[in-house]
Amino acid sequence: MAEPLSGPHVVADEAEALHVQRFSIAYEYPVYFTRDAFDSRNTVLADALTRREPGKRHRFLPMVDEGLLGSYPDLPAAIAAYAAAHADRLELIAPAEIVPAGEACKNDPALVERLQRRLYELGVDRHSYTVAIGGGAMLDLAGYVSATAHRGIRHVRMPTTVLAQDDSGVGVKNGVNAFGIKNFLGTFAPPAAVVNDFDFLDMLPARDRIAGMAEAVKVALIRDGAFFAWLEQRADDLAAFVPDAVEYLVRRCAELHMRQIAHGGDPFETGSARPLDYGHWSAHKLEAISGHAVRHGEAVAIGMALDTRYAVLAGMLTSGAEERVCRLLKRLGFDLWHPGLEARNKAGELVLLRGLQDFREHLGGELTITLLRQIGVGEEVHHMDERLILESLAWLKKRYAKG
Repeated sequence: MAEPLSGPHVVADEAEALHVQRFSIAYEYPVYFTRDAFDSRNTVLADALTRREPGKRHRFLPMVDEGLLGSYPDLPAAIAAYAAAHADRLELIAPAEIVPAGEACKNDPALVERLQRRLYELGVDRHSYTVAIGGGAMLDLAGYVSATAHRGIRHVRMPTTVLAQDDSGVGVKNGVNAFGIKNFLGTFAPPAAVVNDFDFLDMLPARDRIAGMAEAVKVALIRDGAFFAWLEQRADDLAAFVPDAVEYLVRRCAELHMRQIAHGGDPFETGSARPLDYGHWSAHKLEAISGHAVRHGEAVAIGMALDTRYAVLAGMLTSGAEERVCRLLKRLGFDLWHPGLEARNKAGELVLLRGLQDFREHLGGELTITLLRQIGVGEEVHHMDERLILESLAWLKKRYAKG
């Protein structure tokens, strides 16, 4: 039996704590913009993989969104050829790992385990890289797998959709869905680099091209009124996917997103606010209500229209601003009504309103919703009036419901 400690008895109010000295970790990563990234003459990806240790040959494992293969069936071969052309700097660990596309990939725990096991079997270590090439959902999954293997494998993102290139792909979040909750499991793990290849955007179906522009409208509304005015000026070109307009949209939106991460004061969301999630409390719920038949960007467009009208009714925003916002969204090609907004549960309660509680529970703390004080200026509030939400829904339905 151990001898009792000698010395005076220490009571609770005399207890001492050891404190770790305050420390911080500096994160830095580049976001590249290019075309034809897998042309052997294009060194952007090779530079991204070797920039930390330029004299070293780096191993990497590509993960490819299966949805890309319909329009780019030779992508795995192109990756292999690129690695061979840069063999002095790069080593392809194995042929590209093909990952199911879309939100469904985030709902499959077996897929997460399969990919983690694959990293183990291939000996992908903390000095190797995974390179994820795909849409936002697939990037979320690949980032989560990379961040949880060996407590963090270096990870490069190559977003292939407008939504991922201008928003989620340049951020620091990774995650998968669990227990019926979006992104319940996840990490804050910044990528080693992001490579935005505009050629991938040219391959997108029209619906997906448009959907991603919602996040550009979002960040303009809460951070940059001049950018919102530019979106209005170029709306027709954007709807027609004119390259110079789309490329500027992606660059400016990514820049504003990165500025928030670097200078917003809470990049890992330790507080109660989600400052870049304007219009998202209802958008996430509408996605779920529709069984993800509504794309994320489409739901965000509706959510922004709803919250902009709400801000007018609440006296925060000048009347007429909601018309301006909705007009831009319609010109870009968005529908601003979906019947799921009126769905009710067995108790007769509006399901959409549960989105407020879901939004709060995701971070904990008090409910924090970003609304507009003016176009280009967001303001956080901690309460939303159910009556005004219902009035806002009625306004949307009257103007934008079809039939």
